[in-house]
Amino acid sequence: MEGLFGALPILLILLFILSRQMAAGQRHKELVGAFSKLQRKRKSRVIAVVHRQEPMGLLGIPMLRYIDLNDAEDVLQAIRMTPPNKPLEFVLHTPGGLVLPALQIARAIKAHPGRTTVFVPHYAMSGGTLIALSADEIILSEHAVLGPIDPQIGGLPAASVVRVAQEKPIQSTDDYTLVLADVGAMAITQLQSAARELLTGTVSDNAAISIAEQLSSGRWTHDYPIAYGEAREIGLNVSNQMPADIMQLMALFPDTVNRNRSVKYFSEQARVMKMKKTSHADDASRVTMTGFEPMPGSRSYSYGPWNPKELKEEVPVEVKKTPFWRRGRD
Repeated sequence: MEGLFGALPILLILLFILSRQMAAGQRHKELVGAFSKLQRKRKSRVIAVVHRQEPMGLLGIPMLRYIDLNDAEDVLQAIRMTPPNKPLEFVLHTPGGLVLPALQIARAIKAHPGRTTVFVPHYAMSGGTLIALSADEIILSEHAVLGPIDPQIGGLPAASVVRVAQEKPIQSTDDYTLVLADVGAMAITQLQSAARELLTGTVSDNAAISIAEQLSSGRWTHDYPIAYGEAREIGLNVSNQMPADIMQLMALFPDTVNRNRSVKYFSEQARVMKMKKTSHADDASRVTMTGFEPMPGSRSYSYGPWNPKELKEEVPVEVKKTPFWRRGRD
């Protein structure tokens, strides 16, 4: 009897781990079904980069995710495995992250010959906005926002450090602040150049220079929300025609695997989707994957395409090469 009680904590831990694995498996199956259906419907490669508080490790301790080198590795692999003329559609939900992987992803999207679109259901700040700039079109849902791309140096806005160093007498400024200001000035110049590069061919050259300067110069705080109206005012090629199926996809990326939410509501649409969920999952389990599948622990998802024949449907490269303001004038 004492041995049974002594083994009880171990059994409970094993049960907890098993339940988490089962929940993760169910989530994976639902994602497979959703991505399969979405890619067949839209005839495109769909990649979702979604960063929320995710349970990490065996104990499921929540950690806030951001754009990192693992994301860049996953996304670049998915893009490499996408046929050149296949439309590329990104779903972005992120607070931002490191400049290096964000720029790697953005340049890979920019280099893709087929039509590229970035969907922002809720927000894509900082590095997420940098990625969005690379697409032919950015589509925001109602109240969704982008953000400035001004660099942060040592936890401080680079533009603010530069201004302080310029306004204070050099005799009254310590060496560390001067070094930060020097690095900050370089970072601002680099990001402005990168933004202009990513916007080339999507907007006019003058617009690209203006947009890059506004987003990277520190005119706003780093968390300033740029909604659809203001995004259009500064010159971005944005739309607010968000497809319903993209918004529905976000429901499969909860804050935690067990799907506890602080906000709860009920809708008739949710009831109908719940009735259909089982049949979708069953369909997905009978299909063999033919495209990129995320590795364990990946936060960037791209499934399919499920029908290899879809890969042969080409989109004219000219759609990518002709700037939008010139289309229809030749």
